[in-house]
Amino acid sequence: MKKNILGKVSYSVISASLLAGLLTGCGAAGSGSGSSGDVIKIGANLELSGAVASYGQSIAQGIELGAEEINKNGGINGKKIEIIKADNKSEAAEATNAAIKLTSQDKVAAIIGAATSGDTVAQVQIATDNKTVLLTPSGTSPNVTVGTSGKVNDYIFRTCFIDPFQGNVAANFAAKNLNVKKAAIFADNASDYAKGLASSFKDTFSKTGGTVVAQESYVAKDTDFRATLTRIKAANPEFVFIPGYYEEVGLIIKQAREMGITVPFMGGDGWDSPKLVELAGAAALNNTFITNHYSSEDPDKTIQNFVTAFKGKYENKSPDAFNALGYDSVYLIADGIKRAGSTDGAKIKDAMAQTKDLALVSGKITFDNQHNPIKTATVLKYKDGKQQFETKVNP
Repeated sequence: MKKNILGKVSYSVISASLLAGLLTGCGAAGSGSGSSGDVIKIGANLELSGAVASYGQSIAQGIELGAEEINKNGGINGKKIEIIKADNKSEAAEATNAAIKLTSQDKVAAIIGAATSGDTVAQVQIATDNKTVLLTPSGTSPNVTVGTSGKVNDYIFRTCFIDPFQGNVAANFAAKNLNVKKAAIFADNASDYAKGLASSFKDTFSKTGGTVVAQESYVAKDTDFRATLTRIKAANPEFVFIPGYYEEVGLIIKQAREMGITVPFMGGDGWDSPKLVELAGAAALNNTFITNHYSSEDPDKTIQNFVTAFKGKYENKSPDAFNALGYDSVYLIADGIKRAGSTDGAKIKDAMAQTKDLALVSGKITFDNQHNPIKTATVLKYKDGKQQFETKVNP
């Protein structure tokens, strides 16, 4: 039987069974540096300003809703959650500084963040040295949880699926759902995220019998992509895969449509920002798709309960995937602390690693031996500037 962390407590999404566990637990959660009196401190090291502030701000909203729900219903093992935010300004060096502050000065029990893989990796050594669990809601690069030596980073976990899975899903969707035989890839050559998705897409697409007829690159903060798009157009692809972040992707799609490139475009969760529509224009985004962690239009009852709760707190705003991942991250950490019966980092780490069949908004989570969740992916399409639920893909 699956555990369901989401149910019917007031407007809350948390289930009565998990709520009871958080209230009583298996012991007092006071034997660690993250606990002070009746409070458990959880850090949020996020991109609240800078280049990808949209991601960090959305995650923060999800964290706030989740923590508020848990606290309204008695907290974790009877203790209230205190979220301590740190703005890493979308920079790796600032993410490191924020991790030092959260562990050494604030002495949090765990850290949620960062949104991007690079800003998460920048915290790994600090978290490991301080025996503090670090949970990234959306850092999808494999090297977040596994170091360059191939050794698992014991204290590092993620709420999202990883880049190779996204690339595989996109390639299979292009080949099987859109019947594409010729594809182009246009990726940020300085981004581990983009390179990881591009590599897995190319490998899987080739295995389906498809051909990559053009592979081009750009650099973050570029604004004029017409020369490269001209080369892509000349290759006559039936589909273009752009694994990048919304700031460049929006401009790429806008310029591509202006140049008469009408084929489908697709990317990953890095597209998921309201800013994408502002940059590209609603009409230009028609016939584009993304792999993502969830859809607010998914009829699943768990998801619709979350959407209702979120809209109630945030003035009828429809929650995006980063909202959902931030929200899920609080419940994932709370479940780990509850089962650990302690805020001791080593005990939380061990409990987190044993997470199995925990049903959250973005999917049912079981961690594999590399601290990656085994969970479903969602494919969305854009229609007149709005995301529409297309399908789900199992791992």
